[in-house]
Amino acid sequence: MDFSEIYNEAVIRAGSHKKLMELLPKPCSSDLLSKISDDRYLSTMARCIFRAGFVWRVVDNKWPNFEEVFLNFNPLAVAYLSDERLEEIATYKSIIRHPTKILATRTNAAYIIEKEHEYGSYANYIASWPSERVVELWRQMKKEGSRLGGMTGPLVLRIIGKDTFLATNDVLVALKKYGYIKTHSNGSMKDLFKLQEIFNEISKEIKMPLCQISKIFALSTLR
Repeated sequence: MDFSEIYNEAVIRAGSHKKLMELLPKPCSSDLLSKISDDRYLSTMARCIFRAGFVWRVVDNKWPNFEEVFLNFNPLAVAYLSDERLEEIATYKSIIRHPTKILATRTNAAYIIEKEHEYGSYANYIASWPSERVVELWRQMKKEGSRLGGMTGPLVLRIIGKDTFLATNDVLVALKKYGYIKTHSNGSMKDLFKLQEIFNEISKEIKMPLCQISKIFALSTLR
């Protein structure tokens, strides 16, 4: 199926071309991504991790408390939190008391600092990564960070403004419906690289970022 037909399906479900445009994510330029402070990258990682398997609204309502407890997510400060301090934080009712996710925040602070040493900032690292190879970035985040596998790493990138598609159920249903894929396993790098190829080809053809193509696929099958 020509992508223009999929786009039209999304327009119908959104209600109009204007409403569809309002629903599409807007990726940041590499220049803007590189100017985001690394504490915001760590904060976004932590927020996505704590949201996973939990009611997002509850996490979001408590987020000002998270910012205070985790020292505004300054990577160096968080990386040097002691085990005893993390145990204390895990007793605070003002945040979500999840010890392994609290520990992951410190681990990810150290991960960000490693990239700062290599690239000058974690922001530079993310900004310099080509979106046409974003699946490889997902893999690196999962390998080098903590609890950034599955949908968490891609969601961090989407929220921060890095152009990335998402392999959500809605997107996969659409890709199967329109004949782009027959089967898919999110645990398979081969399948994820296949998705990368599909999105790259469409992006090259219609001059639209990966994140918007992904959203159009998802919206095109909504009832």
